[in-house]
Formats: sequence, C-alpha cells, structure tokens
Amino acid sequence: MAIAESADKELSELLDELDALLKNPDVGELLTGRGINTSLAILVADALRAYLKGNKRDAAEDLSTAAEEISARLAAARPD
Repeated sequence: MAIAESADKELSELLDELDALLKNPDVGELLTGRGINTSLAILVADALRAYLKGNKRDAAEDLSTAAEEISARLAAARPD
C-alpha cells in the first residue's frame, strides 16, 4: 500500500474514532460540563473530514455554520 493511501486510511479511521467518541454519552457529559455542544463538535469534525478529503466547499460551509453558532452562543452568554 502506498504511503498516501495508508495515511488516508489512517486519517479516516482516526476521524471515525473521533466521531464515535463525540457520540459517546460519557464524553458528551464531559464536554457539556465544559460548555461544549457536542452537536457543534460533531459538525466541526465533519468539516475537518470534508476538508481532508478535498471537499473544501462543504468544509467551509460547515465551519462557517459552526463559527456563527459558537459566536451567537458566546454573545448570548455575555452579561449585559
């Protein structure tokens, strides 16, 4: 197997593991305790997967959505 193919496979497996971890209820509880929305974390992971596969349009859209949502949540959490 060529190095590039092996690396691509390893990246895919790593992202599969990340996806499984982010969907694990115990991990979700840990992240929620930190104020992290797991759905947004999954969206960012999906964006990273798309980017690494060369799908820059989907990656940009997902990252933009995540950034907007995180910014909105930060703004809503600020005391007036």
